[in-house]
Amino acid sequence: MSSKRKYYVVWEGNSLGVFDDWNLCRQSVHGFDGAKYKSFATREAAEEAFSGNPGEYIKPKGHTPKPTNSAIGIPVWESLSVDAACSGNPGKMEYRGVYSATKRELFHIGPMDDGTNNIGEFLALVHGLAFLKQQKSDLPIYSDSRNAMLWVRNKKAKTKLERTVKNEQIFDLLARAEKWLRENTYTTPILKWETEAWGEIPADFGRK
Repeated sequence: MSSKRKYYVVWEGNSLGVFDDWNLCRQSVHGFDGAKYKSFATREAAEEAFSGNPGEYIKPKGHTPKPTNSAIGIPVWESLSVDAACSGNPGKMEYRGVYSATKRELFHIGPMDDGTNNIGEFLALVHGLAFLKQQKSDLPIYSDSRNAMLWVRNKKAKTKLERTVKNEQIFDLLARAEKWLRENTYTTPILKWETEAWGEIPADFGRK
């Protein structure tokens, strides 16, 4: 009898995301100090876990001190930060990118009707990648959304939002973003903003 298929989430490692092959997962965590990963029975459970806090899924062995800023390090301030905001789910959605060191806004799209925060985070990240490539910039880019990072890695926005007359513009942007990812290459490092240690990402809209 064949073993059941498993899906592996890597929160911290050489590569982040959801993997359906143990060898790929092992390559993603091999030699990475402090790697965080776990297996799940379904892809849905794995993707939900990836978008959350690994501490909710990985039980510490004995006493594990809470991570500190010094343990995680400090942000690369010479970078682009992106974020999204959405009033309601779905609701009015917008996103922007800023220069992390000064919070100077470099682009801002929206608000647009009937969007979601996950979609906004994805569009912001792809817009940021395209912006940096157009500027021939070697700056890294920060996002605080694991979902957006996973969607970019897979070159597909896995949203359950239904297309309506109101959100046609958003779905047009999604189609353009996915097309850009399929047709372009980039060397921009995509970094996870560690909100718990550093506070809100510089591109945050400040509406929490």
